Amino acid sequence: MPGGAVALVGASDVNRIEAPVTVKAYMMCAFAAFGGIFFGFDSGYISGVLGMPYFVSLITGIPIPGPNASAAEVAAFTLTSSNKSLITSVLSAGTFFGALIAGDLADYFGRRTTIILGCLVFMLGVILQAASYGLGLLVAGRLIAGFGVGFVSAIIILYMSEIAPRKVRGAIVSGYQFCITIGLLLASCVDYGTQNRTDTGSYRIPIGIQLAWALILGIGLFFLPESPRYFVKKGRIDKAVEVLARLRGQPRDSEFVQQEVAEIVANHEYEMQVIPQDSYFSSWANCFKGGLTKPSSNLRRTILGTSLQMMQQWTGVNFVFYFGTTFFQELGTISNPFLISLITTLVNVCSTPISFWTIERFGRRPLLIGGAAGMVVCQFIVAIVGTATGATAGAAVDVMIAFICIYIFFFASTWGPGAWVLIGEIFPLPIRSRGVALSTASNWLWNCIITVITPYMVGTDEGNLGPKVFFVWGSLCAVCFVYAYILVPETKGLSLEQVDRMLEETNARSSSKWVPHTTFASEMGLTDKGILAPEIEENVERKGSAV
Repeated sequence: MPGGAVALVGASDVNRIEAPVTVKAYMMCAFAAFGGIFFGFDSGYISGVLGMPYFVSLITGIPIPGPNASAAEVAAFTLTSSNKSLITSVLSAGTFFGALIAGDLADYFGRRTTIILGCLVFMLGVILQAASYGLGLLVAGRLIAGFGVGFVSAIIILYMSEIAPRKVRGAIVSGYQFCITIGLLLASCVDYGTQNRTDTGSYRIPIGIQLAWALILGIGLFFLPESPRYFVKKGRIDKAVEVLARLRGQPRDSEFVQQEVAEIVANHEYEMQVIPQDSYFSSWANCFKGGLTKPSSNLRRTILGTSLQMMQQWTGVNFVFYFGTTFFQELGTISNPFLISLITTLVNVCSTPISFWTIERFGRRPLLIGGAAGMVVCQFIVAIVGTATGATAGAAVDVMIAFICIYIFFFASTWGPGAWVLIGEIFPLPIRSRGVALSTASNWLWNCIITVITPYMVGTDEGNLGPKVFFVWGSLCAVCFVYAYILVPETKGLSLEQVDRMLEETNARSSSKWVPHTTFASEMGLTDKGILAPEIEENVERKGSAV
């Protein structure tokens, strides 16, 4: 056999399909979440830089207004909506294509290797941005950095979902979102510290610091194992046993380890029998096979993953984090917009850890439904108060800021982590890397669309919606509420293989009541001695070696 003969003990008991885990193993799984820091920092630093006097003067060529400048001169001293749109959205354009490419790389070279490659590409983009002294090189650097972020953001979710124990998978993947918020907070702190510099350090310091996050993640991953499910997909069952034993902190010949690998192998063979993969193009086409009315079809899962990430962007949270500083500046009633942006980011950081407990206690589905309802209320209150008062009264502005913070709380504790957790759980192994890549690309596509159009919606030289823009976000959050109620399944406490079976046997609204009743190993075939049927292993190894 290509991978070497490995006699795997299978499990017929649904409670014995996962090996016990040590604290060290938990820490190994959690480290991968660090990837969220440079994703968050890269997304967050640009909000402050766009409002820095030196940077605005550098891009526009307009001198920094002095203390005796007229109101008209101060109002004119800002980036145009087109420049804001280009600088902000070009990163998302790069991440869209990077995420799509990453799906193929993760299947050919491995999840861990693809993430490390993403770190290297990202570092190249950061160096170009830091070296820039104008718009051209800055935009080029952000585009290249976007490819790196696309690699990491797509595959880190895949990697974490595949190595994390099922009972804490939601909490561990939520840690990725928490690290994103940490990155956003660190970016706000650095921007706050460099905003008044009158040299290139004002924007080069926030840009250059990003190199540290990529180095830490890339070097750290050299010491972590590859995903065992990647090795099963490649037909190297012996390596899958080896790395799973390391991940679970168990001996290689542990029966628990063998039973977990046996379940992964049996599930993979089952999925390959349902929809075979004959070529590169058919492997992509498989993501879109099956009917719309069948919850377990690959097409339905792909639509669920991509639309889930679209909905996360529709909540409008990145409007606050990308354009919050300049939006607060344009209101003209806030003395320190940088400080307000720092406060909103701090709320984001402090709220996300709540999801570590709630996502495993209450589940994914209730969080998304409740979170969408809370965001609807907050968005409309901000819009109504701002529109009714013109956002000029001090008390009205205070109310707006308070409800923006409450809105961020709802997002950070529900949709922020919940969408990332679900896309790592709903795809079967044969299409998982491409399914997660498509879902992540959808996030970045809509991120790009929103960052392109938002400056034109709220810019004083364009749409000038001001607080009315929150009517748009509130309406979209209402759509998110209906979407979550009708389409989002409950995956709490299930292994990735059990999620496959649950989607076959139930629908979203009744999914929380589903309980596992059999294992793939017992269905696909166990010998009298409880060993997974040798032909199952042979088929997986043969098909994997041909990929």
